[in-house]
Amino acid sequence: MTYFADKHEPASPGPNVSPPRWTLAPGMSSWSVSPRKIISFVLAMALVYYLNASMPVSKPHKAQRPSYLTEHLFYNSTVLPHAAFQPPEALPHRHADVVDTFASFKYRNTCNISSLDLHSLFAPLCTDRKSLLAAMSSGGRIGHDAPYMPRECDMRWFSTEEICEILARFEKVIILGDSMMRHVVGSLNVLIRKDLGYGAVTDWNFSPEERQDCFCNYQFNVKACSVQGIFKTGDVVKNDPESLACPANTIDVIIEQMIRFPIPSEELDRLRALLPAKKPTRPYAFVFGHGLWNDLDLQATLDWLDTLLDVTVNQAPWLGSLSQPVVSHARSRGIPAAATRGERSKQASGFWPRLFLTPNAAGKAKPDEWLVSQGNKALMIFEESVREEIKRKGVEHLGTWNMSIQSNKFDGVHLDLRGNLVKAMMVLNWLNMLEVENF
Repeated sequence: MTYFADKHEPASPGPNVSPPRWTLAPGMSSWSVSPRKIISFVLAMALVYYLNASMPVSKPHKAQRPSYLTEHLFYNSTVLPHAAFQPPEALPHRHADVVDTFASFKYRNTCNISSLDLHSLFAPLCTDRKSLLAAMSSGGRIGHDAPYMPRECDMRWFSTEEICEILARFEKVIILGDSMMRHVVGSLNVLIRKDLGYGAVTDWNFSPEERQDCFCNYQFNVKACSVQGIFKTGDVVKNDPESLACPANTIDVIIEQMIRFPIPSEELDRLRALLPAKKPTRPYAFVFGHGLWNDLDLQATLDWLDTLLDVTVNQAPWLGSLSQPVVSHARSRGIPAAATRGERSKQASGFWPRLFLTPNAAGKAKPDEWLVSQGNKALMIFEESVREEIKRKGVEHLGTWNMSIQSNKFDGVHLDLRGNLVKAMMVLNWLNMLEVENF
């Protein structure tokens, strides 16, 4: 065997020439082991080990809330004496509250809507869901269509990036109800598509007439644009995925329209199809809305809710075990026993977040024939009654009468884009407060 060193060894080394060393072929650097190199190698490996140990382990399937909801943050607050409202906390997560989060949205200038026109911020922020829901339900406006303010403590106005993160904590957000609830889904799509002009509607298949009739505020015109509304984010993913600001396959929001009681069997079958029999990796959240289609009949609304709770917990047993049924309002009216087990749903042991939204306030365009049965007096009584009754079912309540009484409405019932964006943000604040880490 001939080595490279042998070929280039001097023919007759002199007496002071050292024995030949091993050398490498041309283009290769020499390498030898020395104490310095050993120490450098050990230090480098120690640094790699330290960095690997200090980095958090990625848990993509474990939903978590941000630290400002789970840890107490200290800050130097500025208190203005005799001021009706205190300035917002100087905390990083309130940055989106003080800027126009719609600045980069499509048709921002054409639609002429700023997030600062919709919500007036102040301190302190609500720190739990009970105070948050009470504040949002009892808040109001200082003037017609003025920015909305909760009462006593404030809610957040989230950026689109924050909204994506909130919705991604859930396997699915299921919204059940009427056209007012469909508009909540539409407003969520406006926010996650960053499109004030057509974010709530299926603009990917619009005719020129539809692009004119369903633009900006008129996306929620039930006479011209109800069929064109987006019912689920899955349709956006399928037909216009580039319009979604959220990472691919991270969110799933859907509405099933169930407008009156008794609920048709085919509508209940569609709900069952949305619910897995096995526990998913992330929780489900449910948002309900009902009332006007049963003429604000409190008993019919409670029976409607009982039926949906019963179907849900029986189709998805991972939500928790239930105790024995009790006599319900539905049974007292001759409704089959299968529709009564929602009465015991409050005792479900699983993580089962549920929110009920009562209807908007009536506007001046409300038809005269409905002013007694569905006027503002009836709506206020209905909201208060629903709030008290659904507590026994373990369902939380968000009232929208105060928020909507000074808002624009197309037909005396349905809010325009501005009002629906506020309502959607209220729902997002509730979702943000849910203890998903307990799932």
